[in-house]
Amino acid sequence: MMTTQSNPNPKDEPVGNAEKDPENWVTGDEEMTGAQASYLKTLSEEAGEPFDDGLTKAEASQRIDELQSTTGRGQAK
Repeated sequence: MMTTQSNPNPKDEPVGNAEKDPENWVTGDEEMTGAQASYLKTLSEEAGEPFDDGLTKAEASQRIDELQSTTGRGQAK
């Protein structure tokens, strides 16, 4: 007898960390990474915005998204 699964196999539709809302990251409240700080500083300079070196990983990710929108960096063409 065959049964039908009510839940799809998670491997059929994998969700990576890049897909998760930064507010839901397990390590989101940790200090931002060096790579985030470097890129955020570059984006801040290009946008003429202040750079905040005290952001968490999640906050830095959200700020990067905002500044990419402002500067056009990281946007698909």
